[in-house]
Amino acid sequence: SRVADWNIRITDTIADNASSSAYVIGNTPKTLAEFDVRLCGMVMERRGEPVSVGAGAACLGSPINAVVWLARTMAAVGTPLKAGDLVLSGALGPMVAVAPGDIFETRINGLGSVRAVFESASEAAR
Repeated sequence: SRVADWNIRITDTIADNASSSAYVIGNTPKTLAEFDVRLCGMVMERRGEPVSVGAGAACLGSPINAVVWLARTMAAVGTPLKAGDLVLSGALGPMVAVAPGDIFETRINGLGSVRAVFESASEAAR
């Protein structure tokens, strides 16, 4: 979370994209037929050590359920989703704290992997 000491309410979290300051999307689109969104496993490692694991089912039983709920809710309030909208369906595993100098790699079966390197405190001071 980018909120100090996780001092945040659920409504704040939702309004602030789950306290995230960024997200990553891939450059190789996949169709839903290419992988099982419920059973796709995820592991996130910090410097090679697992720190968060999960599966698509952790998101309301399936990330599709979360997106369907959102689409119906948005339509009901008069602001339907539009073609091209980017929807973040929810986390597959628990969030973990990030510290300067951390290196994370996340792999999701059927989708691929992503690596994030956070600059160290000395690099940030430059």
